[in-house]
Amino acid sequence: LVGLSFSGAIGLTFLMLGCALEYYGVYWPMFVLIFYFICPIPHFIARRVSDDTDAASSACRELAYFFTTGIVVSAFGFPIILARVEAIKWGACGLVLAGNAVIFLTILGFFLVFGRGDDFSWEQW
Repeated sequence: LVGLSFSGAIGLTFLMLGCALEYYGVYWPMFVLIFYFICPIPHFIARRVSDDTDAASSACRELAYFFTTGIVVSAFGFPIILARVEAIKWGACGLVLAGNAVIFLTILGFFLVFGRGDDFSWEQW
């Protein structure tokens, strides 16, 4: 839990550096935060809607994976597009992409640790 918090803070630090450094000074990359917030929503909806069968695959879960993949790819593409149209500098784009990688790995780690089901116990911590 502490490692996830630390990695989330590191990812947000990269994002803030890409925006707030005096050389870059543009806050357009902050719109990536929207992608961070909507990324887990398809998973939550699919887990709530789909039945709890032990089937290898579910159409609802596969659709949720598809939408989540689209959100993640969009989050990586957004700063690249901003840099191509020269709204931000390429250094800021690199910092935002590094922050994206760290944040999305943190979100994945959260779901791997806490998304196993109802058998989770706080006693293991």
